[in-house]
Amino acid sequence: MNRFTCENCTSTVHFDNVLCLTCGFSLGFEKNALIMRAFSETPPEGLTVCANAAACGCNWFAPAMEGPSFCFACSLNQMVPDLSNPAHVERWTKLEAAKRHFLYGILKLALPIVTRADDPDEGLGFDLLADAPDVGHVMTGHENGLITINIAEASAAEREAAREAMGEALRTLIGHYRHESGHYYWNLLIRDGGKLEEARAVFGDESLDYGEALETHYATGAPPDWQQNFVSAYASSHPWEDFAETWAHYLHIVDGLETAYAYHVLPESPDWHFEPGADLPLNRIIAAWVELTIGINAINRSLGQPDLYPFVFSEKVIEKLDFVHRLAVSKS
Repeated sequence: MNRFTCENCTSTVHFDNVLCLTCGFSLGFEKNALIMRAFSETPPEGLTVCANAAACGCNWFAPAMEGPSFCFACSLNQMVPDLSNPAHVERWTKLEAAKRHFLYGILKLALPIVTRADDPDEGLGFDLLADAPDVGHVMTGHENGLITINIAEASAAEREAAREAMGEALRTLIGHYRHESGHYYWNLLIRDGGKLEEARAVFGDESLDYGEALETHYATGAPPDWQQNFVSAYASSHPWEDFAETWAHYLHIVDGLETAYAYHVLPESPDWHFEPGADLPLNRIIAAWVELTIGINAINRSLGQPDLYPFVFSEKVIEKLDFVHRLAVSKS
């Protein structure tokens, strides 16, 4: 995440801010320029506040038109939970904030996004839903471009319980979006991009029965030596999940490093400038990420907290990250 400033007074503002606390101007995020815009009474020409601004605190600008207008992030929603339930509103609000952060990273990388409006069968869309008697338990997952997330994930207690039950080292709302988008981009960039054979050489044969592979994984667990070949235990379940987990970690790395350099947590050198989406050597990116996460993990330990990023990259995992890096840089 980049560091943003108020257009009016140049004070530092944050991605989720709707108001500059220094000058009092209203703020909105402009998707095309990836900047925060400031205004006193009316939004900049051609823009308006998102129709979801009051409902969930969305601070992205929408195209100005007659009647309510949704921003790009909110326009991707296919279904949202029953908002007559205040608990649903609270959880949905957190999911929307995480979705905007996720989409910022995708936009910063200039990755292609084919929406549901463009392709009703496989375009990107979101169902953010709650368990209900008439629908049963909502499974978080991806199907043909549609990403479904159970809003229970927005409850820290329920998310932690799921993390413990699943044996996951890291489980976050942004992480869900990043992981599930990996399935979307497998279809868009690999399956439809003519890169299946190249991907199979790195991740394995995705034509293996997916349901059977997951059933086996949940019954027997990951292989004892999974750390040598996979970024997470779940990645060992099937090549699709291996790619999605690796994709998610690459997005973690890119966003984390951009934030670290923007806030001077990591210093740039005369021969090194980090920019998401740039054709930079992966070994330098990994080196910077390892340096950053070692330091953050040490800080967490000094505060009595578990490691923020408890992952170690083997040579095989770095090979997979390199595939994702080249895919993200080429964008095709």
